[in-house]
Amino acid sequence: MHSRSKLLMLAAIAAGLIAAYICIGSYWDFNYIIPSRIRKIFAIILTGCAIAFSSLIFQTITNNRILTPNVLGLDSLYLMIQTAVVFAMGAKTLTMMQNHVNFVVSLVAMVLFSAVLFHLILRRGRQNMYFLLLIGMIFGTLFGSFTSFMQMLIDPNEFQVLQDKMFASFNNVNVHLLWVSFVLVVLCGLYYLRFAKFMDVMLLGRDQAVNLGVDYNRVVRHLLLIVVILVSVSTALVGPITFLGLLVVNVAYQFFDTYRHTILIPGAMLISVVFLTGGQLLVERVFQFSVPLSVIINFAGGIYFIYLLLKESRAW
Repeated sequence: MHSRSKLLMLAAIAAGLIAAYICIGSYWDFNYIIPSRIRKIFAIILTGCAIAFSSLIFQTITNNRILTPNVLGLDSLYLMIQTAVVFAMGAKTLTMMQNHVNFVVSLVAMVLFSAVLFHLILRRGRQNMYFLLLIGMIFGTLFGSFTSFMQMLIDPNEFQVLQDKMFASFNNVNVHLLWVSFVLVVLCGLYYLRFAKFMDVMLLGRDQAVNLGVDYNRVVRHLLLIVVILVSVSTALVGPITFLGLLVVNVAYQFFDTYRHTILIPGAMLISVVFLTGGQLLVERVFQFSVPLSVIINFAGGIYFIYLLLKESRAW
C-alpha cells in the first residue's frame, strides 16, 4: 500500500474514533456533554501531535529509536514542581491555584531548565549530544529522588490530591489553556519548517550531514528548542505520558517503512491520535474511569520498549 493511502486510512480511523467518542452515549446534549467531549478531543489531538512530533525530531537528532525527550528529565521536573507546591504550601494551594498559573509556572520552569542545560553543554564540542542525554538522565533521577522524598513527608490526604497531577488526564482541561497551547504548538510547527529540509539528511548521522553541507550544531540547537517547548506544553497541559512518543514513532517507522519525514511526521501524529482516542474510549466505556489513560499507554509502551530492546540485542 502506498504511503499516502496509509495516511488516508489512518486519518479515516482517527476520524471514526473521534466521531464514536463524541456521539456514543451523548444523547446530543449540546449544553454539557458534547462541548465537554469536543474539548477533550481537542486536548487529545493537540497533545498527541505535540508528543509524536517532538519524539520523532528527538530520535532523528540522537539517531536512536529507543530514546524519547523524557530522558532530558522534563517529566520529573514537572512532578517535582507539583510536589514542591504541596510540600511547601499544602494541597489547598495546589487545588486553589488557577490553572493558567500552574501551567505558566510549569512551562517556564521546564523551558528555562532546558535552555540552561543546552547553553552549558552544547556550546563545547561535537560529542556533547551524548553528554547532554547523560546529564538529562542524571537530573531526571535527581528530581525524582527529591519528589519521592517530599512525597514521603507530606500528609497522606494531601498526597491523594497530588496523585491527580502524577497521571495524564484529559477530563478537566481548561479551554483557555487549550488555545494558548494550540498557538505554541502551531508556532513550533511553523518554526520547524525552516529546518524540515535537513531532517532526512540528519538521520544519516552527524558526520554525513556535515559532509552534505548541513550546519549540524546550529540545526540541532534549534530543533532541541522546538522539542523542549512541545514536550513542556503537552506535559503542563495534561500531565506526563512517558511511553507514548516511543510507541507511536516506532509504530510509524514499521507501518510506513520509510525514512521520509514528510510521511513519518503526519503518520506518527495520526497514530498518536488513534491511540489516545481509542485509549480514552476504553477508559470511559470499558474501565469506567477506574484506570487512568496514561497507565494504559505506559503499560503498552513499556511492553513495546522491552520488545525493542530484545530486538536490538538480537541484532547485535
